Amino acid sequence: MNFLDPHHLIETFGTIGILAVVFAETGLLIGFFLPGDSLLFTAGLLASQGKLNFPVIAIGCFVAAVSGAQTGYLIGRRVGPALFRRPDSRFFKTEYVERAEAYFEEHGTKTIVLARFVPIIRTFSTVVAGVSRMNARTFLLYNLIGAFIWTLGVTTAGYFLGKTVPDVDKYLLPIIGLIVVLSVIPVVLEARKQRRLTQSQ
Repeated sequence: MNFLDPHHLIETFGTIGILAVVFAETGLLIGFFLPGDSLLFTAGLLASQGKLNFPVIAIGCFVAAVSGAQTGYLIGRRVGPALFRRPDSRFFKTEYVERAEAYFEEHGTKTIVLARFVPIIRTFSTVVAGVSRMNARTFLLYNLIGAFIWTLGVTTAGYFLGKTVPDVDKYLLPIIGLIVVLSVIPVVLEARKQRRLTQSQ
């Protein structure tokens, strides 16, 4: 079973699967590899075809994204420092944490909103916010804003594209591929920036 194929995942697990992936990818460290962006877009697309209930998907994904991030924040506050001292494993690498920390230092509290659109950073930034003891109310505010823009924006984009482009299913794989590429670009740019900083020191 391919958990990285959003279409297959939705067909297999339905709405519950979508919400579970959104929750895990935005708050649980082991969820960093899950297809958040492409899953939301595909869900919106299928909702435009009557295969999913759009209001349920939109509201459910928003709630899942908020609760997932809050879980990540609590993980960071309670066990983050000890967790970050662990050696690299199959699912946990200190490189991901360092990347999220650098992103957090550069953008501050705005990271909670901006990171929603950056894979890997999206997962680890919530934990880093907890470790850094970011004010809980401040985190919740930015979490709500980021989750709203991300979930509603991406699912709505998929929904309206499905409504306006005839036979859009024919182009689903290229569209998902484009979303993946666009999602990876910020990660690549950040990695290049960090490499330049390391070389200049």
